Amino acid sequence: MDDKIIEIKNVCKSYSDKPVVKNISLSIRRGEFVTLLGPSGCGKTTTLRMIAGFEQPTSGTILFNGEDITTLPPHKRNINTVFQKYALFPHLNVFGNIAFGLKMKTIPDGEPKTDKNGKTVQKMRHLNKAEINDKVNAALKMVDLEDYGHRAVNSLSGGQQQRVAIARALVNEPQVLLLDEPLGALDLKMRKDMQLELMQMHKQLGITFVYVTHDQEEALTMSDTIVVMKDGEIQQIGNPTKVYDEPANAFVADFIGESNILSGTMVKDFCVEISGHRFECVDKGFKFNEPIDVIIRPEDIKIVETDDKNCLVEADVLSCVFKGDHYQVTALTYGDERNEIVIHDNVEVNAGDKIGLYIKPFDFHIMHKSRLINELEGEIWEENVVQMCDGKFPCVSSLEEGTKVRVKVDFDDVELTDDEEDGTIGATIISSIYKGSYWQYIVRTDTYYDFFVDNDYEWSIGDRVGIKIAPDKILLEEVRDEQEV
Repeated sequence: MDDKIIEIKNVCKSYSDKPVVKNISLSIRRGEFVTLLGPSGCGKTTTLRMIAGFEQPTSGTILFNGEDITTLPPHKRNINTVFQKYALFPHLNVFGNIAFGLKMKTIPDGEPKTDKNGKTVQKMRHLNKAEINDKVNAALKMVDLEDYGHRAVNSLSGGQQQRVAIARALVNEPQVLLLDEPLGALDLKMRKDMQLELMQMHKQLGITFVYVTHDQEEALTMSDTIVVMKDGEIQQIGNPTKVYDEPANAFVADFIGESNILSGTMVKDFCVEISGHRFECVDKGFKFNEPIDVIIRPEDIKIVETDDKNCLVEADVLSCVFKGDHYQVTALTYGDERNEIVIHDNVEVNAGDKIGLYIKPFDFHIMHKSRLINELEGEIWEENVVQMCDGKFPCVSSLEEGTKVRVKVDFDDVELTDDEEDGTIGATIISSIYKGSYWQYIVRTDTYYDFFVDNDYEWSIGDRVGIKIAPDKILLEEVRDEQEV
């Protein structure tokens, strides 16, 4: 039998022409605990709902045990879902909630028979009372609620209601259990307890769990496989160790745990430059002097004396906070550009101290930049004005009106304004990553173009801003018709 129980092939989902899930492909193995992880609005819950059958893809295919279930209604899929808000029936007690699905379920009654037309017919029947009682009691025992069958669901704690919802989903013996942020309504201690219980249930049952969360620690703790999503696209698939230790890009590194993300240059194989300092690394295969992102986990930076032979760079301590099993040190490195860096070490230092830092070569994680310059299509509106993203930007150009152009703008030449009315066009901050000395934002315009912006000022995700660009910072290249070339 094929090890794949669920296959998602080139699935897209849009609402009112707005893409929410963008051409994702994913295989889930039988018995696996898979977590869809990402920030709010990344498409993870929509993906889960398409697997469940509550939403249908705009395009693409979903297979279950090799069969196409893309348009199959939810009740015909051997898949059950546990929702964040549990969706328990308030008029039924615990037993009644768990038994609800069983009362509607039918099972084969005897062996298949051949009718007078030669067709094989399977007679079906509903479960009897004794069978329902046995299954409900077994489910209650599984979630440690044996004595709660008579209780009203409204009298239960959040954790107990969660267990009832899980029992109701498992009692029908699905091959796949989908869990949509099921621990989101619980307090921290109860959430951690339920994480352990869910892991134990998964191990005991051996069925496939597909779990949705935005909690990185939850994903790292519970999963066999983590699928990191952003903006409707899969960024990385891997086991927790792989995703944490070898993030695929700056977004994954920033989202999963703490990271220092710095801009640098890959001088040559095994040599990276950051702020004028050259460091030995283990990466190769990049272009000479290629601009890259460098990821360094705080726990991989060691504090040493400034005169220690292992000292790679010096820094001034900005703060030192005791975190129980380590000190969290924030320091400002020396170099062509001074970068703020976070360190987790067991060495106590004081604000104002000068320290040395040592990083092993394999603890520099080198990433290709996802974009080096903003590039989009536009059209000359009139002399010295280019139209792009539904905005008319002053520029420096002698091209004629109506000329199609390719527009290029450096990241640090895009100016953001607090009041979007002060900008040429409005946009929304959808991503922010601190790069040691500045913030790198992804700013989405109302026409769905994403500008990358380097800026010293801190905004929050979701903030509305205006976009302005100085005329001399807009680089234009005429786009010629292929027939003219």
